[in-house]
Amino acid sequence: MSEALSELGEHIANVLDSAIREQSVTHGELTLTIHRDRIEEMLRFLRDDPACRFTTLIDICGVDYPQRADRFDVVYHLLSMHLNQRIRVKLSTDEDTPVASVHEIFPVADWFEREAFDMYGIVFSDHPDLRRLLTDYGFEGYPLRKDFPLSGHVEVRWDEEQKRVVYEPVELVQEFRDFDFLSPWEGAKYVIPGDEKAKQGGA
Repeated sequence: MSEALSELGEHIANVLDSAIREQSVTHGELTLTIHRDRIEEMLRFLRDDPACRFTTLIDICGVDYPQRADRFDVVYHLLSMHLNQRIRVKLSTDEDTPVASVHEIFPVADWFEREAFDMYGIVFSDHPDLRRLLTDYGFEGYPLRKDFPLSGHVEVRWDEEQKRVVYEPVELVQEFRDFDFLSPWEGAKYVIPGDEKAKQGGA
């Protein structure tokens, strides 16, 4: 399998070598890291070339590396049912530079790109309807970024008096909680509040 994938990688590089920054075969998949501005050309070739025939776009997802200048990887997973092979295509971008939408090549990319925009804030140019998909109206921030607070920014709850859903800033009842992560079978190494009463009653 890896030999066939290596040959496939060589075939793609022979045609689109200037588009590819790096390629490797790991875990039974060929991974191509490409230049951001060549994504449409690459996916169209992978779909249409007789030696590739990657006609199914499985997913588009984001990965966040906040320490990098181009903090996001955009990852495309494709499947060739004709050849029973998979391929992964990756590119990098920052918070402001858009990536070309591929919805005209693979119509299913429409919602995949909307999800990446909603979760990471990755912008796709020429997308027909780039708006949030999974979060609520008025949601602040991008929840899958590494710097997004675990508590979020807004709390959504039902208000019984107003008989409607209300949005309020998150208010934590305490600054932090201290977990000992001990097994419940071993028990804590300190006196748990309330235990002293049980010992007194048993005496």
